[in-house]
Amino acid sequence: MLWLRRFFLTVFFLSMLGVAAMLWSYNQWQEAGPLTQDKTVILPKGMGVREIADYLQQEGVIHRAEWFLLWSVLTKQHSALKAGEYAFPAQISARDAAQMIAQGKTVIRKVTVPEGYSNYQVMELLKQTPGLEGEINNEVLREGELLPETYFFSYGDTRDEIVQRMRRDLRAALSDAWNKRAANLPLKSPEEVLTLASIVEKETGMKQERTRVAAVYINRLRKGMLLQADPTILYAITQGRYDQERLLYKDLAFNSPYNTYKYPGLPPTPIANPGKDAINAVVNPLATEEYYFVADGSGGHVFAKTLEEHNRNVAAYRQWQRSQTTGQ
Repeated sequence: MLWLRRFFLTVFFLSMLGVAAMLWSYNQWQEAGPLTQDKTVILPKGMGVREIADYLQQEGVIHRAEWFLLWSVLTKQHSALKAGEYAFPAQISARDAAQMIAQGKTVIRKVTVPEGYSNYQVMELLKQTPGLEGEINNEVLREGELLPETYFFSYGDTRDEIVQRMRRDLRAALSDAWNKRAANLPLKSPEEVLTLASIVEKETGMKQERTRVAAVYINRLRKGMLLQADPTILYAITQGRYDQERLLYKDLAFNSPYNTYKYPGLPPTPIANPGKDAINAVVNPLATEEYYFVADGSGGHVFAKTLEEHNRNVAAYRQWQRSQTTGQ
């Protein structure tokens, strides 16, 4: 029966080797990994657990792909591993790396859309934003229906997802503002609020001025005066690109329904995407009898109730412009 005794000894020896290997692999699973410094790794979509394990070993995040594969299966995390961008800290263990990936704790990126950007400018910004993928379906996208904000996303999110979030946020902000609007506004719909808010947004970047600028245009609408808003012509001339910074005198004759020097009332659509402050300024403008304003040379504006007063302000501004050119 010597052979039987040898057989059992062999089985016992192999079992002990297996146990030792399992214990050693478990230690590798939970002990510090080989990373000597923090590292960001992108796991592309479509990777299976085997490919993820191999890639993590290749990137130096874990010691052995085999042990990562084994223990992620034993701990039932293998089916939950998610693609994305992960920031692994130095010496992260294989166990913690697996947990991070299974929980989808990806790097959070952000894109800030400035107030007053047109749809064209927003699309260009999103095209140039690293980490976003896919095309944007802008065929049904109307000017002014995107809310400028800072939007957070993960690597691999689509540009169209960001656009849809911007649309939802704009609708919510506009609905809230419309419900809180002042009485007797000469604006018939939330869409008209949005159009006027886009003009206010392009006229001033100063938050404290927006309700006052809005009041000037509200007063003009009430009186049936032309709005005479320079940004509306710039929008028409540049087709929303705004690659021309200043309006020239000859541009005042530009034939377009957006030319508020020629056509009364609001332009056909918004001319940009206004922020919440501009929208709220339009629905609750400052109580004032002012009908005019002109730049003051320092980023703000000087306001006037009468045309005579306004002409003096314009003359003062032009004199300031000449002094900047001549240095006197």
